[in-house]
Amino acid sequence: MAPPASRAVSPWPFVGMSGMAAAFFLYAASGLVAPWWGVVLLLAVWLALFVTACRWWTARPRGVVVLAVAAIVLWYVLVLAGDVLLDWNG
Repeated sequence: MAPPASRAVSPWPFVGMSGMAAAFFLYAASGLVAPWWGVVLLLAVWLALFVTACRWWTARPRGVVVLAVAAIVLWYVLVLAGDVLLDWNG
């Protein structure tokens, strides 16, 4: 009897989750420039993105990487918008 064929494990979800971890530090450190309620909203956005990344782990492994990059870009846009529109300045 032949041994079962092993499936290659894709590295992309691991790379994407590393990016999500990096994005978490940006979102969590936003308290330096944003009020407490802004940080709570930013962390809620990150949590939604993280849940999506977990759901995409198997179905869309490369999508997790794209989502991590989008999370970092979205953080920048949201913090910049908060500074310009809501006068967030640490």
